[in-house]
Formats: sequence, structure tokens, C-alpha cells
Amino acid sequence: MASASSTAPGAKEIAVPGVAPLRAGQGYSFVLRRLHSLSGIVPVGAFLFEHILISNSTAISGPDAYARQVSFLANLPLVFFLELFGIWLPIAFHALYGFYIWYRGDGNTTAYPWSGNWMYTAQRWTGGIAFVYIVWHVYTMRFLGDDLHAHPELSFGKVQHEVMQTGLFLFYVLGLVAASWHFAYGIWLFSAKWGIVSGDKAQKRLLRVCLVLFLVLCGAGFASLYSFRSQALPTDDQNRTMIHSSHKAGAQTASNGRPVQ
Repeated sequence: MASASSTAPGAKEIAVPGVAPLRAGQGYSFVLRRLHSLSGIVPVGAFLFEHILISNSTAISGPDAYARQVSFLANLPLVFFLELFGIWLPIAFHALYGFYIWYRGDGNTTAYPWSGNWMYTAQRWTGGIAFVYIVWHVYTMRFLGDDLHAHPELSFGKVQHEVMQTGLFLFYVLGLVAASWHFAYGIWLFSAKWGIVSGDKAQKRLLRVCLVLFLVLCGAGFASLYSFRSQALPTDDQNRTMIHSSHKAGAQTASNGRPVQ
């Protein structure tokens, strides 16, 4: 029996305009795209949510509160493995496979200038910006200068030193907005792709919720940046280092019974 899509001998084929449907389940692409979508929500999105709304927001309460939060995170059990498997590897997979999807895709905002198409394009660009910002932020905070896990009391001053520079402050703002949009709109894409929310009305309501989340994340981030720029440290970083060294020397003096030379 001939298939429904076959044409009769001698019949002229008619070209139908449009876009070919997406084909799911071909090779590993389907699984990798689902894992990519899931990793953007858990754990990467969850980490971003905590980092902006909880950890960074403690800066609003001052340097001591921020230092306590950094110390708490640095002293979590098995913190190295938590960061490796809960943050760095998922971010690397999500970013690198996202770049691959971006590379393989074709931009069509000119041919199809719909609002959803523009938002999807913004999703790609904000992902790239957020990745560059995250790599730079991790490098400067974790590998340049003082080790904040060992000296959490220096954390507020280290961030403050960067955001007081106009160029770096604007880069912080750009990274914050890009990461917030990528996560908030990513929730909508995840829900639609996984069939969690279906129907035009339900998806429009979810989109409004995601836009509100984007504004909340940006608002919390801006408040934190304002706190870093407006609050004065009780002492400068040099004095804090001296205080830490004196405490360490005092502990050695107490244990040895004689002054440390």
C-alpha cells in the first residue's frame, strides 16, 4: 500500500511554503536538549536564585552580615564537591551545549518578527553574556587576591572595590540583567518544552509571572549593588588583614606560652 505522502506517477510536486517540523528523538540530540533545559532550572537556576535573592542580598545588612553568609557557604560539608557537581559542571554543560545549539540554529527575527521570536533571540544573547560574566566573576572573586573562603571578612571589601569602578559596575549591571532574564524566561521555555503548561492562556499567564520574577531578581540585585557602593567598611582591607594576623599570632602565643617573633 502506498503511503499517504507518495505522489502519483507523472504528477507534479507542489512546494508548500513553511518551516519543517522539529523532529524529536533523533540520536542523542533529544536527550541532550532535555538535559540542557533541565540543568538551566536545577541546579543552575536554583543557584542563581539563591545567589541573588539570598547571599548577595545580605549585603544590604552590612559587611558583617555579608561576611557571615560567605563563611556559612564556605564551611558547608563537602563544599568542594557541592560546588563541582552542583554548580561548575552543570554551568559548563549548560553553557557549552547552549553555544552549540546557538551555533547550529539560524536567526530568523527578520523573517518572523514576532515578540516570542525576539524573546527567544534575547535568551541566546543573554546566555552568552551571562556566561562571560560568570567566568570573569568567579576568576576575580575566587582566584585573584585574597581567598574569600579562608578570609570571609574580606569579601565585602573585595566586591566593593570592583563595583566602585564605573566600568566594572556597568559590567555587573549587564551581567545581572542578562542572568536574570535568561533564568526567568528559561522557566517559561522549560515549562512549555516539557509540557508542564499548555494552552495559550496558561502560557501567557506564566509568561507574566516570569517577567515579574525577572523584575524581582533585577531589583534585588540592584539593591545589593547599591549597598556595596554606599556602605562604608568598618576598617579597610589592610586593617582587616592585620586583625586576622594578630588573632592568629595571639592563638600561637597562647599555645606556645611565648611571643611569636
